[in-house]
Amino acid sequence: MEMPLEGIRVIEFCNVAAGPYCGMLLGDMGADVIKVENPKGGDTLRTWPPITDGYSENFASLNRNKRSVALDLKDPIDAEQARLLVRDAQVVIENNRPGAMDRLGLGYAQLSRLNPQLVYCSISAYGQDGPRSQEGGFDLTVQAMSGIMSITGEAGGVPVKCGVPLADFSAGLYAAFSVVSALRGVAQTGQGTHIDVPMLGATLAIAALQTSEYFGTGKDPVKLGSAHPRNAPYQAFKARDTYFGMAAGNDVLWRSVCRAVNRDDLANDSRFLTTTLRAQHQVELGEILETVFATADAAHWIHCFRTAGVPCAPINRYSQVLQDEQVEHMQWVQPVELPNGKVTRTFTSPVRFSGKRASIRRRPPALGEHNDELLWRVDVRAD
Repeated sequence: MEMPLEGIRVIEFCNVAAGPYCGMLLGDMGADVIKVENPKGGDTLRTWPPITDGYSENFASLNRNKRSVALDLKDPIDAEQARLLVRDAQVVIENNRPGAMDRLGLGYAQLSRLNPQLVYCSISAYGQDGPRSQEGGFDLTVQAMSGIMSITGEAGGVPVKCGVPLADFSAGLYAAFSVVSALRGVAQTGQGTHIDVPMLGATLAIAALQTSEYFGTGKDPVKLGSAHPRNAPYQAFKARDTYFGMAAGNDVLWRSVCRAVNRDDLANDSRFLTTTLRAQHQVELGEILETVFATADAAHWIHCFRTAGVPCAPINRYSQVLQDEQVEHMQWVQPVELPNGKVTRTFTSPVRFSGKRASIRRRPPALGEHNDELLWRVDVRAD
């Protein structure tokens, strides 16, 4: 496919998840992403298991389509090399604590003088200014701070986080979206900008249904397990052998559920006449339906509901969903080579343009693999 970001160079000063994910998304769309890492170990993710012959598959999953240079940014010579890289780039991404890049001489104010058209994206826990700006944060603490942990899990249960690092990756998505939007602005005005992406803000932004519930009622949303506060039946249900998910999010689908379970009487039950009423009485509704579901295995009910056009699904493990026929059809799982020559698999970009998907143009890099290719060999102190 033609790569929409071809010709855009991105310098990534990032570690672990949110920033590297942003960089990978840009790289998938054709950007030339140069990852700047500390020579002493590089990105922390390089040490995270699973390790295949000394190489982290976690790191590989977030760092395809990038080149790596190893620079000690506290060393004046290496910091100058970094500035030279930025001089010829269109984008910088960094996810350090606010002020850290300024102290290294690599903040937006310093680099924008060198490159006025630069799009500079800073990802942090709480934002570049304000009373919490100097506080660090990881996905767990942002999930706790943002309210996500207060609504995740079963009613009355202990606090738990979402199993996927939601705060990290929502910030990475917002950052990538903001970068491409800013590049459009640069094309129109010729003026760069500094983008401030707070993980807390991104995580609150994707909680629009929960914040609007609070604004509208003055009450905190609560834990409902897999259930929904405004839709029913819309949750995981127990069949004879195991659980499955089923979501009848409107009146038409609800009537289809009634027919599928041979309980047309429920469609006329005064407790269940509308979506709002079903949500209000979803505990009773769930008990009624699970009495029916207990008579057959989950596979039977999934077949019934799929036949009736009601959205439903098994509660998959990753080993199951990654082998699903739709995942195979879309060719989302692709082989990827590690720097040690071993070949593993990774989940690639799910997006297609006119039927064509983004490819893995570069395997994830070894630490400093592209130093000779990208760095100036002259001693910058001679200037």
